[in-house]
Amino acid sequence: MNILVLSRDTKLYSTKRLVEACEIRGHTARVVNHVKCDIYIEKRKPQVIYGGEPLTGIDAVIPRIGASVTFYGTAVVRQFEMMKVFSTIESQALVRSRDKLRSMQILTRSGVGIPKTVFTNYSKDVGNVIDAVGGAPCIIKLLEGTQGLGVVLADTKKAAVAVCEAFNSLKARVIVQEFIKESKGMDVRAFVVDGRVVGAMKRTGKEGEFRSNLHRGGSAQLIELTQEEETTAIKAAKALGLHVAGVDMLQSERGPLVIEVNSSPGLEGIEKATGQDIAGEIVKFIERHV
Repeated sequence: MNILVLSRDTKLYSTKRLVEACEIRGHTARVVNHVKCDIYIEKRKPQVIYGGEPLTGIDAVIPRIGASVTFYGTAVVRQFEMMKVFSTIESQALVRSRDKLRSMQILTRSGVGIPKTVFTNYSKDVGNVIDAVGGAPCIIKLLEGTQGLGVVLADTKKAAVAVCEAFNSLKARVIVQEFIKESKGMDVRAFVVDGRVVGAMKRTGKEGEFRSNLHRGGSAQLIELTQEEETTAIKAAKALGLHVAGVDMLQSERGPLVIEVNSSPGLEGIEKATGQDIAGEIVKFIERHV
């Protein structure tokens, strides 16, 4: 098969591993920078142009769309779908997952547990919002934040009010979430491919850091999920329509609570922590469906 990896950087670990996994299994793989693609919209002949040439004879695409280019990246994926090219991540699912508020609403409607979460439209009654999630300490997140950026832990109600008012004054939309103290700065990432968990790790934030993101200096180790955690991860990915997803959960006294479902999860941390060929699992998923 001819497979395209849609990525802006050929040197990224995830990009290189996906190309390698395709080639090991006998496929042709090519990296295409989706931001540099031109979209030709025509009734009977939709095309994607790259480097002045139409991309033809493509069997599947593996989107690695960064949050900052979600709009255009999604448009490129949608164009390939119009060309009847299989995508490991559907364009509509990508849009859903990138909207924090919408994804939380979809998850709760599907019966997936999440921390208590409140969103308001620049409310002046910030105190009641903080009380609604159980008071301080609490987590305040920018709706557009990624990789732990735009996430604040407010230790006191006074601090939480000040942070919310500061964001409000900048017209930055935020959600306020309860702080799950028993998680102790750790979370679990389950990597879901085609409706099953193919790897899982526990991530721990560096000393003094409540965020466990590996990009922020956190560490990862292999973990065996409980049945409830595995079921929750699969359910969360399915609810958002994601065939490939990194489901981040907190271990709480009331069971696993999903904090995010990532539609372009990195491969480096999960492969090194688990020793599993996650890139190969994604290629096998393509083989089953194309």
